[in-house]
Amino acid sequence: MSPDTPDPYRSVDRPDEPDRAAAPAGPASPARSVNDGWTPLSGAPEAGSPPAGSGPVEPATPGGGPWPYPGGPGPAASWPPAYAGFPEQPADRPRRPVAATLATVLGLTVLGVPLGLLWAAVAPDTPVLKTAEGAIYAQPQPEQPIAADGWFSLLGLGFGLLAAVGLWVVLRRRRGPAVLAGAALGALGAALVAWQVGRRVGLSGYQRLLANAPDGTAFTKPADLRAGGIEWLFGFLPVPFGDLLLPAFAVAVTYTLLAGWSRWPSLRPEPEPGGLSWAPGAMPAPTAAPEPPAPGAAEPPRG
Repeated sequence: MSPDTPDPYRSVDRPDEPDRAAAPAGPASPARSVNDGWTPLSGAPEAGSPPAGSGPVEPATPGGGPWPYPGGPGPAASWPPAYAGFPEQPADRPRRPVAATLATVLGLTVLGVPLGLLWAAVAPDTPVLKTAEGAIYAQPQPEQPIAADGWFSLLGLGFGLLAAVGLWVVLRRRRGPAVLAGAALGALGAALVAWQVGRRVGLSGYQRLLANAPDGTAFTKPADLRAGGIEWLFGFLPVPFGDLLLPAFAVAVTYTLLAGWSRWPSLRPEPEPGGLSWAPGAMPAPTAAPEPPAPGAAEPPRG
């Protein structure tokens, strides 16, 4: 080493520091990169070093002792989970479709309460007269019972339509036969609840007048269904019929049509090529950090 060619490894501020070239031969020490990572002089990764782009690594402790904190170099099995990239999304458990179906059935059945109150508010009461044999219609052919059936049918169809659209939008990650079955059963339960709630609005007052009012007294009977109800099959199996089936029919037809018009084969939103994903928590893949240049490499032109 001539005086005109200074030692690149000798510190300018420490002229008395011995020359590294005169040091005894031994294993090559890694050079520290600009991002506090460690890269060997030859450019090849050392055994136990973290992969490229996994993040900065703290320098080794003096004396080569064990690492007192995670994130240091070591065997691949001892690296912290951060070096493995972003955590994968947990797979759907087998119980989740069953839970979604039960929640759908319960939620729609509870909505039958406001549906029954709405039906009792819009359906007209039927005028009746008190006689010795009981209550009879005040008119020969009253239209109020037919109107009560018609209102229940219209409200049931509208309820099924809105329920299918709402489930399609809210449970878009659970679309499929399980939600369809739950929607149909829930709509049937909502119809039964709406029927029982609506027919009992004002029923106690009607029964009191029917029992205590003198003959010839005119009053009204609350709305009830004549084109729908429950039949007992074999004496113990209840089978709904008539207007009670319309909400479930509307849910099934609407949900099936939405599934037929879906743009995704699985009915669930999927990430499009070059676009964003509909999946919750979807994150872009981590990009590898650029490796520092090897010692002695030519610097890129500036200007």
